Amino acid sequence: MKFDNAFELPLPPDRAWGALLDVPRIAPCMPGAELVEVESERSFKGKVSVRLGPVALTFAGRATIEEIDNDNHTARIKAQGLDAKGRGGANAVVDFRLLPSEAGSRVEISTDLMLSGAVAQYGRGAGVIREVAAQLTDEFSKNLRHDLVAREPAAAADGAPVETPRPAADMPPSVPREISGFSLMWRVFVATIRNALGMKKKSG
Repeated sequence: MKFDNAFELPLPPDRAWGALLDVPRIAPCMPGAELVEVESERSFKGKVSVRLGPVALTFAGRATIEEIDNDNHTARIKAQGLDAKGRGGANAVVDFRLLPSEAGSRVEISTDLMLSGAVAQYGRGAGVIREVAAQLTDEFSKNLRHDLVAREPAAAADGAPVETPRPAADMPPSVPREISGFSLMWRVFVATIRNALGMKKKSG
């Protein structure tokens, strides 16, 4: 299945681009993600923990940056992972690019995702997967913006200085948060009801 997402960053493309390609830096910003090993500048091993109601899933795998175009600020990443208990896997090709925007930069993401095994049962509804991906993208972008502001006081959208970040030694260590599938699915349910009500109002 294919879906698109986007978010804004408070830095111009030339400055935001370096941050997006710094995988060890941005990995803690993704809910449930843990960087396990840096194999090379373009290859990384990691884990992603997901809880769907009473079922806890942990995907372990590899992500590889296959293409980078620094001039046009585009890149392609391929990722694959298997559930630790053998319940299936996930493969994804992710293309992203940066464009200038009023806020600084707009990050556009196109994902081609394939699920296999028992895990695929959770992705039968393409709309559900899109909603979950949108929620994860939203949380990731908020965490990344916080990181950018903490490291670069001039990263505020309006150009005004913000609080000077503490020295690295004083910063608490990043702890990957498990993705709460229940809360995400609840948001998906609410969004679905709202969309349905909106359609009824228009038809009425």
